[in-house]
Amino acid sequence: MADKILVFYGSYRSDRMGIRLAHYLMDKLAARGAQPELIDAKAIGLPMLDRMYKEYPKGSAPKPLEDLAEKIRTADAFIFVTGEYNWGPQPGLKNLTDHFLEEFFWRPAAVASYSAGRFSGVRSGTVWHSILSEMGMVVVSSTLAVGPISQTLDEHGKATGPAGEALERSFGRFADDLAWWTEATREQKARKAPPY
Repeated sequence: MADKILVFYGSYRSDRMGIRLAHYLMDKLAARGAQPELIDAKAIGLPMLDRMYKEYPKGSAPKPLEDLAEKIRTADAFIFVTGEYNWGPQPGLKNLTDHFLEEFFWRPAAVASYSAGRFSGVRSGTVWHSILSEMGMVVVSSTLAVGPISQTLDEHGKATGPAGEALERSFGRFADDLAWWTEATREQKARKAPPY
């Protein structure tokens, strides 16, 4: 069974560099036999959080919210691709994620961060680790940190230069860690229902 993995990306900027990392992950996951799907916050275009999905009466949520809730509920795992704004997470990705809660429970998540500079978005990645844990996900310890992103991935999301070679070396462990937890959580849920 192929792992169904949602790759969340949240930049709203006109010259989005992080989409390169999202495309890289999509290609690499598919090459490993997974079924990745890109969830682009800008393309979905949810408003600033006013009402969470669960706060709508059943069947009355806006269609984009309903569709995304179903995708989250039926996914095996998640990857959050995050840039860093002033040492923190991107507001677009955070807003998209905050529309949901129970839909994420009992599945693994991984964090891939990036920036234009040498810190590779790791401060934002650290914040996302605690956010996702609070939202009921098992956050794997392996992370990807890409920076400077323009020297690591080309406009098509292909690894380039020495920084790209380092990313290629890191990807295997990252993907293996996520795959192990994906299998573990799927088997545990089949054996025993989650406690809540």
